[in-house]
Amino acid sequence: MILALDTSSAIAVALVSPSGEVLARRSEFNPRGHAELLSGLIESVLGEAGVSGAEVTRIVVGTGPAPFTGLRVGLMTARTLGHVWGVPVEGVCSLDALGSAAPGEVTAVADARRKEVYWATYRDGVRVSGPEVSAPGDVPVAGAVLGRGALLYPDAFPNAVEGDPDPALLVGVADRLRAEGADLSTEPLYLRRPDVHGVPGA
Repeated sequence: MILALDTSSAIAVALVSPSGEVLARRSEFNPRGHAELLSGLIESVLGEAGVSGAEVTRIVVGTGPAPFTGLRVGLMTARTLGHVWGVPVEGVCSLDALGSAAPGEVTAVADARRKEVYWATYRDGVRVSGPEVSAPGDVPVAGAVLGRGALLYPDAFPNAVEGDPDPALLVGVADRLRAEGADLSTEPLYLRRPDVHGVPGA
């Protein structure tokens, strides 16, 4: 069983079978509740599927980009569980969970605060540019725009569709990237130097 989680936007957890079936998922949008809610959502997902931690064989976690506090909770939880359960932990760009499932060209957008957004563009589910951080008006939009962050700037993204990264989709991305020999590091994607000041290795 594969436990997948992402805290770059909503606090989201999914349990995925080796064949790719989503056995259970939970998600709650609470910008200040990551530390309080994540462990309970993980327990709930495992309980619904009737699975114990001992049956988890791999963990996939979204690495952002995202503001520091919420992202840190997800990454540290994934690393801790991986250590306790003795299973590998793989990191994937959180925006890939928005762009990987959509056909054609897509721009995935997340809130970066400070009147900026994180973004990446995709073609047929594969990232072709980004992730980057920019002012909303400077994003080179390609195709449809997806993501909760885009809704904050309707002038720049007038036809945006709301969405949060689905951690279950990160599992398929991780499988593809591993097959391509890509790095699946769990190092966080912050993109802005001030976000990492004083917290090396977080």
